[in-house]
Amino acid sequence: MKLMKILAISLNTFRETIRQKILYTLLICSIIFIFAAYFIGDLTLTDQLKIVKDMGLASISIFGTLMAIFIGISLVWSEIDRKTAYTIISKPIERWHFLLGKYLGLLLAIAVNIGIMFLTFTAVVLLMEHTFHVMLLKALFLIFIELAIITSIALLFSTFTTPTLSAAFTVGFFIIGHFLPTLQYLADNSRSQVTRVFLNVLYCFLPNLENFNIKGEATYNLPISNLYLLYATIYGLCYMAIPFVLAAAIFSRRDLK
Repeated sequence: MKLMKILAISLNTFRETIRQKILYTLLICSIIFIFAAYFIGDLTLTDQLKIVKDMGLASISIFGTLMAIFIGISLVWSEIDRKTAYTIISKPIERWHFLLGKYLGLLLAIAVNIGIMFLTFTAVVLLMEHTFHVMLLKALFLIFIELAIITSIALLFSTFTTPTLSAAFTVGFFIIGHFLPTLQYLADNSRSQVTRVFLNVLYCFLPNLENFNIKGEATYNLPISNLYLLYATIYGLCYMAIPFVLAAAIFSRRDLK
């Protein structure tokens, strides 16, 4: 019974999400960017196919991240602002079920959109190479795991602050997450004990999003083991769960009256 309620909220969230104009705008921009990569590669002296692969995967990652942030930050806030959340949570359903349904619905919408981007990207690659490499699918899978983490973080901030601040915080997490190896280097070479401790704390507790970045390997068709994919998946699931649990705890205690 609870599963059916979560599923109903997920499907409703999916339907609402795919109607948003910003989603179509970002999708069209990503497709244009993927096709533009073909012509940019044609104008360069380097390998055109490698440029198309690199720019295509980067496009899926960047525009997918924008989707996760711009829609995720208003996932709960908009429901509270429009008073629709009051009707839902007044029914015999726990608040974390409501959050889980919203989260899964948005992930489904993101999955559909990056799937469309990937089909476009694959069509361009096949047009050039006539061969499909499984490394591209592995790269897509890890991109989706990263987007699921970003969505979970955006959901967390949407439970207690405005969309503007949620966007700023989520973008901050995204940027820091990709520069964590640099933070580790700075910590190791810092002369200040306070700075060293602070940077080490950030390194230990924030998600290292570079774990999901294998676009370079996919571009040059370098092998990535299934064991690494398993490690990255487990790592990603942990960092999806932590923000969601915090979001559920905050939302459960929030006074909506």
